[in-house]
Amino acid sequence: MLRRVLSIWCANLAIDRWRLAAGEGADALPTALIAETAHGPRIEAVNAAARQAGAQAMMRLTDARAICPELVTAPADPAGDSAFLERLALWAQRWGPWSALDPPDGVIVDVTGVSHLFGGEAALLADVSAQIARRGLAAQAAIASTAGAAWALTHFGPQHAILQPEDSLAELPVAALRLDPAVLLVLRRLGLKRIGDIDGLSRPALTRRFRNRHAPAANPLIRLDQLMGRVPEPLLPVIGHEAPLVQRRLMEPIRHRELLDRVLADLADDMARLLEARGEGARRIELGLWRVDGEVVIRRVEMAQSSRDAGHIVWLIRGRLDDVDAGFGIEMARMRAPWCEPLLLTQRDLDSAAEERGTSLAACIDRLVNRLGEAGVRSPLPHASHIPERAQRWEKPLTPEVPSQGELAFYTRPIKLLNRPEPISVLYATPDGLPRRFRWRGALHEIARVDGPERIAPEWWRERSSTRLRDYYRIEDHLGRRYWIYRAGLIGDGRGGAPEWFLQGLYA
Repeated sequence: MLRRVLSIWCANLAIDRWRLAAGEGADALPTALIAETAHGPRIEAVNAAARQAGAQAMMRLTDARAICPELVTAPADPAGDSAFLERLALWAQRWGPWSALDPPDGVIVDVTGVSHLFGGEAALLADVSAQIARRGLAAQAAIASTAGAAWALTHFGPQHAILQPEDSLAELPVAALRLDPAVLLVLRRLGLKRIGDIDGLSRPALTRRFRNRHAPAANPLIRLDQLMGRVPEPLLPVIGHEAPLVQRRLMEPIRHRELLDRVLADLADDMARLLEARGEGARRIELGLWRVDGEVVIRRVEMAQSSRDAGHIVWLIRGRLDDVDAGFGIEMARMRAPWCEPLLLTQRDLDSAAEERGTSLAACIDRLVNRLGEAGVRSPLPHASHIPERAQRWEKPLTPEVPSQGELAFYTRPIKLLNRPEPISVLYATPDGLPRRFRWRGALHEIARVDGPERIAPEWWRERSSTRLRDYYRIEDHLGRRYWIYRAGLIGDGRGGAPEWFLQGLYA
């Protein structure tokens, strides 16, 4: 079956979203959405009235005000626009089995084999136009065999175009290939203005010109092959997730803490039953309190393990309510679990069920985090690095350990590592002889036994080229104390002067 892709482009997404939120009549005045930058406020989007007055996106606010003194400004909201686009992508699944984001203002929908349900592709595009206009958005839509071709038609083709496999896009500008501005500038300087100009050139010549550019937006050959369907273009589908939510609308606003605790307990019981029905446990809980004056108070807690223990949830959230100002009263309370994990039902021992309640390791960690803060409770976990100081990281408690390829069994690491290696003075036979004596923290140590070296090379993919390799030695001084030292660099390695010695660990 021939693949068909629908592209929807909301050219004025930010300003349309602002207009819908501001209400009728707000769009009559010239308005610009601005964002703060290092060089002052900059315009992100403008409405039709401001565009007619001469204001444009990417202009500085001072320049726009010089052209249009009556310009009205409002803050831009990129995060809100992104969330709105995601909701729009989920809503667009009425036309296909899955959809994907095409940031910053587009949506891709797979409509393969579904056009007959709407009476053909032309009728499908007409329905898309009508439904989006009903939502108050201005959009352009097109259908083609690839996502790249559909995107090109929505941005540079006729209104509501349908591209058949035998049609050509050679007359469209090179900007329809979704390239970076710097690459477009290079192509224009080379005299390549249309897609047909690039498609007619010798591929080896373009390959040599862009051989070091592997990102699709920086390589016109990759974008051309994606547009023609010669290579696949990965798209990440948007999957809807409905977070468990329970709420209480109160007949009378409440102001006292005892009543708020009772409502909290009722919400926790409702949430526990809802999570049990879904076979899930909550890792993050959000409590929203709506006051009579319209203010909303949000409190969030996060748990070390998924749980649906109502008592434990109440205990955690109750500690975050001491500073809540009820104002003239709270009229609605809502509890939401945005982060959930599967949690199967388990049969516990009836005799020990009461004793186990609230005394598990996860519950203990949650209480410590609630009292000390998230940064105050951490657990060390192994990390995939052969550099000793990078071989572990501090993660959240109960974070599952990532399986590794195994440790070096023929070398033992000291139990205690210093926070950072300390420089020492070592007497050794050059160029790469064993150490005989070293001075650390003002004390001189005679070396009785030496084992090594264990050579550790730098991580070339993240280090600078001047980083030197290390030779580690396990040594024991004349008093029986054992240390872990290393020599950074070799004589004549071309990466610095004489080698330097450091002490990094102590053996018990």
